[in-house]
Amino acid sequence: MLNKIASFVALFIMSVFVSNAQADRWQQHIEYTIKASLDVNTNLINGSEEIVYNNNSTDTLKKVYFHLYWNAFQPNSAMDIRSLELGKTMLTNRRGDQVADWDARVKDRIQNLKPEEIGFQRVGYILIGGKAQKLIEHETILEVQLTQPIAPKGTASMVVVFQAQVPKQIRRSGRDNAEGVRYSMSQWYPKMVEYDYQGWNTNPYIAREFYGVWGNYDVTLQLDKSYLVAATGVLQNPNESANTQGIKTWNFKGSNIHDFVWAADNHYKQLSKKVRPNLTLNVYYKEKDASADSAWANVLWAAEKMIPIMEKKFGAYPYPQYSFIQGGDGGMEYAMATLLKGPGLGTVFHEWMHSWYQHIMGTNESLFPWMDEGFTSFAEAAVSSQYNQTYAAQSPYISEREKAQIVANTEKAKTQLPLVQYGNYMGYLALAKSGLEEPMSTHSDHYNTNYAYSSAAYSKGATFLGLLGYVIGDSVRDKVLLNYYNTWKFKHPNANDFIRVAEKTSGIQLEWLKEYWVNSTKTIDFGLNDIQAGTNTAIISIQRIGKMPAPLDILVTYKDGTTEMHYIPLDLMLANKAAEGKGNRIVHPECKWVQPTYTFETTKPLSALKSIEIDPSYRLPDVNRSNNKLEIPN
Repeated sequence: MLNKIASFVALFIMSVFVSNAQADRWQQHIEYTIKASLDVNTNLINGSEEIVYNNNSTDTLKKVYFHLYWNAFQPNSAMDIRSLELGKTMLTNRRGDQVADWDARVKDRIQNLKPEEIGFQRVGYILIGGKAQKLIEHETILEVQLTQPIAPKGTASMVVVFQAQVPKQIRRSGRDNAEGVRYSMSQWYPKMVEYDYQGWNTNPYIAREFYGVWGNYDVTLQLDKSYLVAATGVLQNPNESANTQGIKTWNFKGSNIHDFVWAADNHYKQLSKKVRPNLTLNVYYKEKDASADSAWANVLWAAEKMIPIMEKKFGAYPYPQYSFIQGGDGGMEYAMATLLKGPGLGTVFHEWMHSWYQHIMGTNESLFPWMDEGFTSFAEAAVSSQYNQTYAAQSPYISEREKAQIVANTEKAKTQLPLVQYGNYMGYLALAKSGLEEPMSTHSDHYNTNYAYSSAAYSKGATFLGLLGYVIGDSVRDKVLLNYYNTWKFKHPNANDFIRVAEKTSGIQLEWLKEYWVNSTKTIDFGLNDIQAGTNTAIISIQRIGKMPAPLDILVTYKDGTTEMHYIPLDLMLANKAAEGKGNRIVHPECKWVQPTYTFETTKPLSALKSIEIDPSYRLPDVNRSNNKLEIPN
């Protein structure tokens, strides 16, 4: 008996340990102390890094790796070759024109860079314990063969000495961009590759996504005193003066982040506001004219208005600072900052929402780009809609004409279904019908076309959350997003982690949804099949035309003005979603996922029917809605 009790206790302790290990997935940790000087005449950076790397994994590491991103900005690099190859693929756009599939910002520009325009990052040496390590460069990945392995729970202190040339801006990083910003310094330092539960994430850089180790950054920058610097982190020496050589030192610190970006220009303006005791918002933009001043001031005004709404819906913003910095080739998110091409609020909200899904959640964008770009696009649409409805017309920084246009667009959006997520749904449906769709489980770098990648990551990823709201209910989906944030912040969640949170929150089985939507390109298509007269009822038959099953909401409207919402559960869910809204809801027996047709009866005769509509909320991304609604003639 005692042996049985001891065995039970041992099993219980082991189960607790395993469950906690799963919930508290280990993370590597890093401390960066970076010192770098930029010569604004030669565009060369000379720098050093003191790194303390904590191996919190259960593995002994015999090698470590660094990203050398700027080596991609050289003729015949992998990024150059990939861009040229994709440019050979011709696609038909929505106007019917034939267009090359390449990224318009890259195209063949790398191929034409001159020696003084290319980018490079060269590591002179890496010391550990005073010993030089063997370095093997694989273009944008540096392999470091360690003289002494790093044991599980062990620590290594490294010294890295490097030189880099700032490339002419092609994609994200670089100098002298189209807006005239002198320096956009992203991916500018040798950055350690993330080692996680799946191993080393040694993705060569071809202009797609990023992934990094959480840690603390202490960054000191030196450059000509005429430049204003905007950066990740909090400035530690705001009153610093230039030295006798005209060089000014800037020191920034940031905690619990996985990247560091900065930008510099000798004509930057800065706007700042402390919106609460623990958060300051900044805007940095190129000095031009009064209209630019108003547009960028509006960014700061809108950000202050929307932060409480964003936090209520998606989770708390945990950092003391956020900066909107003009300096991008569109928009790109980084720790506590974003580089923007201009002050358009759609991009502003999108890049800021990346702070939640790219940074706080830290999803591996190479493997799960839709969990970052898609969730961010969903959030952008929700935040933009809320802003336009609540605050836009109050802004003191936009004209009456602009306010009137926002009101008109907001009213127009009310006629578009599924309302807030209309653009994301339309993007996905175009992809599904294009013949170019690939599963969302495809690695970011390995999509066959830029079009398939961007549409899957952004539009289909956002539509996933819209569809999830349809399956479990929008209000429950919103609880899922908050629970997901609170459960997996700073833990690098994967697709299954999100699904498990959704299942626990909703009480509904959802593995089928992930398998169909993420791991296949099967589509949803339901249609009204047949209507017959029963005994004081109408017998309605629904046909599943697409290969993906789903639960169904079917609205029956009678000639007397009354309605019935007929809910057909899906057997794979093993549960029903709660009723949404008011009105008469009738729950039918579950539909087996293998059934090509399903038949149910109304409560009134066929002669009383006015119309029947599958998915009146338009949240079901049905690829052919022409057969979803039937008006019954009098």
